[in-house]
Amino acid sequence: MDMQRSLSFGVMMFFVVLSGCVSSGTYQQKKLQAEGLEKSVQEQQVAYGKLAAENSELKGELRRLSGEITALTLERDALIFSKKGLEGSLKSTSDVKNQKIGELSQRLSELQVENDRLKDDLAQLQKLKEIEVQKTSRTYEDLLESMKNEISKGEVTISELKGKLTVNLVESVLFDSGKAEVKPNGLVVLQKVIDILKNLKDKAIRVEGHTDNVKIGGLLARKYPTNWELSAARAINVAKYLQQQGIDPSLLAAVAYGEFKPVAPNDTEEGRTKNRRIELVLVSKE
Repeated sequence: MDMQRSLSFGVMMFFVVLSGCVSSGTYQQKKLQAEGLEKSVQEQQVAYGKLAAENSELKGELRRLSGEITALTLERDALIFSKKGLEGSLKSTSDVKNQKIGELSQRLSELQVENDRLKDDLAQLQKLKEIEVQKTSRTYEDLLESMKNEISKGEVTISELKGKLTVNLVESVLFDSGKAEVKPNGLVVLQKVIDILKNLKDKAIRVEGHTDNVKIGGLLARKYPTNWELSAARAINVAKYLQQQGIDPSLLAAVAYGEFKPVAPNDTEEGRTKNRRIELVLVSKE
């Protein structure tokens, strides 16, 4: 506005000066020139106003764009920071996973070594088991050959199952009725067994005493109140005789079962006879 007033004042002064210094014709000419000049000034003023308005709009647009640039810059910086944080997190996670994979791989290798060792041990045990079964089978065959006469009479039975060998001697072969001392004929039978078993160093011998379910009565009950005592005394006497004949006592055990592990019903004499027995059981050495 100051510029507009200055331009108008200059035009008026120019017109006054002209009115005092020139002729009428010249005056008219100069007047027209002045009027044209004033019109030009007014047009310029209008143009200036438009330019000023546009300039104001451009300044507003510039401020808006500057704000957007600032916001975008902040957003970019935030994204960069977030990206760095994500990269760090991913790297940390990757490092942990790689470490875990390494640990699992090492453990897998250790387990493979352990598995191979166990396979070797199992193969060795299987081989030893086969050797043990073969020895037991040979012992079984030797006993069958040595005691075929007693077996044929039904006085002795020999069984072998999965490396477990059992020699079953009926009571009448070893003992008189109600007695726990091995009779002479019973010692002869036991000696046949001893001749074969005395060379076995990797087997233990469990001497088991069994009876029928008939209660002990009379004077005998004073010495053996129940079948427990009778079966125990018989098993102990057989075990002691095996020791006397050279079998290592650390391989011997005397066990009493009384009437509680029958192999036949006790309601017949035949069944009770089968239940009154001594069993020599070969078991693995502990």
